[in-house]
Amino acid sequence: MVSGARLQPGDRVVEIGPGLGILTEQIAAAEVELTAVELDRDLAAYVRQRFPDVRLIEGDAAKVDWSDVCPGSGWKVVANLPYNVGTTLVMQLVRRPATFASVTVMLQLEVVQRMLATPGSKAYGALSVQVQAWAEPRFVLKLPPGAFHPPPKVDSAVIHLMVRDVPATGDAPPAVFDQVVRASFAHRRKTLRNSLKASWGIAVVDAVLERAGIDGSRRGEQLSHPEFVRLAEARHRAGSDQS
Repeated sequence: MVSGARLQPGDRVVEIGPGLGILTEQIAAAEVELTAVELDRDLAAYVRQRFPDVRLIEGDAAKVDWSDVCPGSGWKVVANLPYNVGTTLVMQLVRRPATFASVTVMLQLEVVQRMLATPGSKAYGALSVQVQAWAEPRFVLKLPPGAFHPPPKVDSAVIHLMVRDVPATGDAPPAVFDQVVRASFAHRRKTLRNSLKASWGIAVVDAVLERAGIDGSRRGEQLSHPEFVRLAEARHRAGSDQS
């Protein structure tokens, strides 16, 4: 994970959930400025005693103010995330390009595959498009259940996300882009036209599809990222025209 994070001496790094410090030890050996965020009080006390040079923040990573935890810019996240909150937390982190330069995390293999998925594949969905709009993902390694104690019931994987300076949403605001992506995948078995009309109404859908130059008989999982950008830009312009 440390190698996959491409850490350099002097980097400012934040680890989420250091636990017993196995990963913490390897990160610290990379000669970086390390901050750790730990929710469990007993584990936090252990980390504080074992790693006195590590700046420790006691709190829930899903609720902390990252501007306070990681002041400035260029921070690198390295973490073995709890699988039940991993996806949500990753999206929170990559949506802060002013704070984070990269995010290297261990997640369920299935989630990593969804983040890396390409159009037309079974794993391709809203998460794929949204992650790739905010970051450039790279697969690092796969780990079987036997790599852990106790072993989980799923395979795990590490992904490295290079956070984009500016999200790849074209002229559409990120909020509009996200809304378009979610609506496009809301009914995977339906055509794009039928999936979108539930949210926008058929008149708006037809106008937006025509303006974007996209065939409404296609499905969301068939659209490439540039096509989603065109669709979001068209939806944004349609909203501006109505206002």
